[in-house]
Amino acid sequence: MPTRLARLLHLADSALPTGGFAYSYGLESSRTFGLIRNAAGLRNYLYSYLQQIISLDVPFLSACFAAEWPTDTDALCHIVEEYDAMLLVPTLHRASLAQSKNWLRLLSTFYPESGLDHLSAEFKAQDLPLHFVPVLARCLRQLGYSCQELHTLYLHLMLRDQISSAIRRGCLGPMEGHRLQNDFYALFDHLLAGAETADYRTATRSASLLDAAQILHEQVYSRLFQN
Repeated sequence: MPTRLARLLHLADSALPTGGFAYSYGLESSRTFGLIRNAAGLRNYLYSYLQQIISLDVPFLSACFAAEWPTDTDALCHIVEEYDAMLLVPTLHRASLAQSKNWLRLLSTFYPESGLDHLSAEFKAQDLPLHFVPVLARCLRQLGYSCQELHTLYLHLMLRDQISSAIRRGCLGPMEGHRLQNDFYALFDHLLAGAETADYRTATRSASLLDAAQILHEQVYSRLFQN
């Protein structure tokens, strides 16, 4: 168990070159165009962001984790195609594909005996886009982690990257940022309640303003976060 926990903590390490912090998910453009004006606005932004993660990404994480491969190939293909159709913002679409390649390369290096290096070929054989959410779900299942651990790791990664972006953008200082991140951990149990049984067919994009900000990200004059 200590080794298992240590390896999971390693995957959550911000020093891993996965590119997770390279795109601010609209935080920079939200700040630039006045959607985030103060500390309260940043908290509201982060809560809306996490709610969209729960309503959109987490049901797909659960579905991809539960699907059997290769016996349930048709079901997994449908899930991945549905997820691809939900990524309406071009920058997010590109970021998802880039991040999945980074993660798959790293995990294949860390666990050469796991056969994860074949995952890319299997997706290609089915003509499926290699998105980050299904890749992370399949990898963690193959490495023996639980669906609950997958959800917790994913939510942590998403929150951590946003806090990192906010600090780099000058929205708050490092100490204040990490205090805010610690505060949001108190919401994880509430946010993830019932996540393992969430149905991807009812997944929704719940934060339209964030989607608009993500689209405007390409028009920000000085972008700190790019792929």
